[in-house]
Amino acid sequence: METKELIKKVRKIEIKTKGLSNQIFSGEYHSAFKGRGMAFSEVREYAVGDEIRTIDWNVTARFNEPFVKVFEEERELTVMLLVDVSASGMFGTRNQLKRETITELCAVLAFSAVSNNDRIGLVLFSDHVEKYISPKKGKSHILRIIRELINFEPTGKSTNIGEGLKYFSKMVKKKSIAFVLSDFLVPIEDGKKSTLADALTIASRRHDVVALKVLDKADNDLPNIGVAQLLDLETGETQWVNTSSKKVRANYKQKSIERDEKLRQIFRRSKTDFAEIFTDEGYIKPLMNMFNTRG
Repeated sequence: METKELIKKVRKIEIKTKGLSNQIFSGEYHSAFKGRGMAFSEVREYAVGDEIRTIDWNVTARFNEPFVKVFEEERELTVMLLVDVSASGMFGTRNQLKRETITELCAVLAFSAVSNNDRIGLVLFSDHVEKYISPKKGKSHILRIIRELINFEPTGKSTNIGEGLKYFSKMVKKKSIAFVLSDFLVPIEDGKKSTLADALTIASRRHDVVALKVLDKADNDLPNIGVAQLLDLETGETQWVNTSSKKVRANYKQKSIERDEKLRQIFRRSKTDFAEIFTDEGYIKPLMNMFNTRG
């Protein structure tokens, strides 16, 4: 992508998502993701209604009148965006591609994090880790992340979420918030040692992991468009399918329902919060619901 076009796209996303972050998400984000604890800030004179246990007895004895300790939340957090950049993200039948929706979601989360004085980092993965950007603060850092999300060209086509999670756990030792953004269209059990369930469980022991599942409507419901050749973007395999057949469409729908239920069970067992977002429905309501549930 040419530099001029890239700058224009970055600016467009910045304007849209920064406004949403400031006006809608900032307070909910703060409530949903707590700091590391409470730190002593100052002492002040006792006021009616203050808890007795907050009285600073040393200062009270010195001045012969009651003073209380004031505590503030230790706010600074590390937020990591683990983004699936495999080929299936370049699919979209409605308003935009899945990867475009993921880019906007990342921008909203990044601006919300920075407005709360948190650090933000990025892991891009396909079937392997493609790129790592260490967590930092500041607008220029967010814009760099947005540029990477827009312009990055992965070398891998398939998806291995477990590899992304393992790399994150290795690189980030301090307890962090990890948003995993993917369509999660992966084999739930692949017979290997590092399954999705195992990777999420291990990461969740130390970190606060949140899954944001981004889908196109056609991922769950096969449209009736007659006989069509369907392409698997990750494997390159093609298959002719009679989408006019009610039986074919019903079978396609049933498999998606079964896959989603298995995925929900994995999220519940690994104590991973999640939200489901469709490219044509917007992400404000699902994010708000998730933030409010946590808050």
